Amino acid sequence: MSRIANPTAVALAEAANAAGYAPSIHNTQPWRWRVLPDRVQLYADRGRQLTATDPEGRLMVLSCGTALQHARLALLSEGWAAEVDYLPDPARPDLLAEIVPTERTTPPARAMRMVQAMRTRHTDRRPLSDEPLPADTLAALTRAVAGLSRLHVLTDDQVLELASAAYRAGEIEADDPRIRAELAYWTSRSAPDGTGLPRDVLPAQPPQTTVPARDFGTAGTRSIGSGHDRHARYALLYGDDDATASWLRAGAALTSLWLTAVGLGVSVVPLSGVIEVTTTRLQLRGILAGVGQPYLVLRLGVADPAHAGPPHTPRMPASQTVDLTQVGG
Repeated sequence: MSRIANPTAVALAEAANAAGYAPSIHNTQPWRWRVLPDRVQLYADRGRQLTATDPEGRLMVLSCGTALQHARLALLSEGWAAEVDYLPDPARPDLLAEIVPTERTTPPARAMRMVQAMRTRHTDRRPLSDEPLPADTLAALTRAVAGLSRLHVLTDDQVLELASAAYRAGEIEADDPRIRAELAYWTSRSAPDGTGLPRDVLPAQPPQTTVPARDFGTAGTRSIGSGHDRHARYALLYGDDDATASWLRAGAALTSLWLTAVGLGVSVVPLSGVIEVTTTRLQLRGILAGVGQPYLVLRLGVADPAHAGPPHTPRMPASQTVDLTQVGG
């Protein structure tokens, strides 16, 4: 970025780079950025869409929303207030959003803490500890998504409904050869460099959980211990409609919740299988009493301190996801 003369463009490029730490479905990182002199544009990269698992692109868009919020927070931590314009051009459906800096400001301490959390955030699929989540921690996570999406923490009876739906979704996806092949691709060395789920982040055997975890079709190398998820809390991230902009906001909400969770010592595991299957997604709507559209299921809890957590998943280099040609980079 040393060739970029415009200080606004430098800040935008650095924000797009920071977005590379965002979580995404199967670590596909299905986004690309275009830095302009006065704004940065976020595009969906269809080449990394899960066409069998996510044919309508809901989870691809949600993944892009996590990157969008990473970039916005990175800008804010450097003292740039900005506006987000969702879906700015109907003629370009892959152009999902633009971030437009508006003024210089004092970086909020919360934004700076969240940017620090970006590098330590990871997905820990091991069973949780026997320490329950305090009510005030759940309240803080609920507040973190406000204004973007909503969070419904499931009751014990609703967790059993979720478990039934997750089991059924797993059966349906296991019977689909296209989904099995797609999952095998993203959990193998065939995935593009810097993407996918290497074996050392996947459990060596299925964990003992009330809600079935995803069967990745291959055993990982990560020891999971003998714990259970009896002290896990499960939550639904949801909103009013099934529109693209709402899925983008859901991704932004996930980032806000997850980075808040890092600071509170909370483990977050997204469970997307029940979202991917139409029939089980409708079951989740029933849990919401039909008043909202489910975007993602989250397992929340305190990680088991007796076992080391997994390493971070790989990341694509910014040179492959950030276009600087319009600003001389």
